[in-house]
Amino acid sequence: MFQLITVFWAFIFIGVLLLVGRIVRQRWALMRSLYMPSSIIAGVVGLLLGPAVLGAIAQAFNPDTPWVNGLFAEDIREVWRQSPSIFINIVFACLFLGEVIPSPREIWQKASPQVAFGQILAWGQYVVGLGLTLLILVPLFNADPVMGALIEVAFEGGHGTAAGMAATFTELNFAAGADMALGLATVGIVSGVVAGVGLINWARRTNRLQVTGAIAPAEAEYSEPHPHDDPATKVARRQLLRDLLIDPLSLNFCFVGLAIIVGWVILEGLRQIEALTWGQTGLKLMTYVPLFPLALIGGILVQLLLVRLRKQYLISRPLINHIGGVALDVTIVTALAALSLTAIGENLLPFLLLSVGGIAWNVFVMLYLGPRILPTFWFERGIGDMGQSMGVTSTGLLLIRMVDPYNQSGALESFAYKQILFEPIVGGGLFTAAAPILIRNVGAVPVFVLTTLLLVFWLVFGLWNYRQIRRSPRVS
Repeated sequence: MFQLITVFWAFIFIGVLLLVGRIVRQRWALMRSLYMPSSIIAGVVGLLLGPAVLGAIAQAFNPDTPWVNGLFAEDIREVWRQSPSIFINIVFACLFLGEVIPSPREIWQKASPQVAFGQILAWGQYVVGLGLTLLILVPLFNADPVMGALIEVAFEGGHGTAAGMAATFTELNFAAGADMALGLATVGIVSGVVAGVGLINWARRTNRLQVTGAIAPAEAEYSEPHPHDDPATKVARRQLLRDLLIDPLSLNFCFVGLAIIVGWVILEGLRQIEALTWGQTGLKLMTYVPLFPLALIGGILVQLLLVRLRKQYLISRPLINHIGGVALDVTIVTALAALSLTAIGENLLPFLLLSVGGIAWNVFVMLYLGPRILPTFWFERGIGDMGQSMGVTSTGLLLIRMVDPYNQSGALESFAYKQILFEPIVGGGLFTAAAPILIRNVGAVPVFVLTTLLLVFWLVFGLWNYRQIRRSPRVS
């Protein structure tokens, strides 16, 4: 157990590492050209200054060195190890708070090709990962079958999801899974930006882009209003700020906390149902499901309730973005700084095979299936999903803004609407959280069959939907 003062200093060090990461990014042109987030650089710096690198070097020169833990004491690193699975709940609770949530029918009409394309990417990552695991990794390397879920957890889910599922992997007796997932997430975000920029330049040279614009994305303003705010909401929010006796950031954090509580209540309810029903047969699934996908559902329910009560002006989307952004930075920095290089080293060949398989699948879907699933502006709309499926949502948005800075293609709206039918399931959603549990309890082969059927379903639907839209007199 650690004291509160230890937690205090652990987060002070996170702030220092983020500052160092920002300086490194500003001074190192390669990091800027890769659009590498400062949080990832900060996490890597923390890893280099910890026992895995600095401590190992010091111990090699002097076995009795006091620097065996690097610059950070073990209790500081213990705080970091526990932080990702906590702060990821805040990240997911923030995803839909303050957003306009249209009806499923409206979402479907505007974004059905994008939904199909994103689902094909996600379910294919399971098929590729489980296929590699069953055919190569288990027979040749005696790998844990749960390894088959790592591509989707790391590539679609990103660093936050990979870190947030550490406790699940530990509960499933696959502790190396968390470190491998974080390593894969790092590979994914780097390869996503590199491959994305390369494909954009290729598309520009070969005239595959249907819009024109500068490559460099614009920086978002801190005070940028939410585009969906109606005039009445803006007036009500200004009145609120005049009468408010609480900091607006604190007020918005209250709703984040409420979303997490709602998610926790749902999760506990599901666990109780499991305990009274199928759990009595020995099949336990909800016991291992983390809180963060339910926190996302909680955020949606809180937002819908506020809209129903006509109190949506209480939430400021820019402030929610900042709350989620800080939580994500903490999640990434602490997860990478506490990463175990030993676990990756012990599974190096499986790690490399999963990396290559994930990258190859994403690029294949983008180049071959993109023109056959997305009826209009296929490259502009597809590049965002490819970026998200190899890194994080911000990577996808970055690539969209590089090819379509003025949103002439409507890619941003389609991408955003797709998230509502995407995030609750995969990319850190319910199935992402449940997949390792299902593999352990049901078996890798049944999960492989299930994900293959889902992939085939979305592929057939995507091709059919493409033809229907192209035949329509009004192509969307």
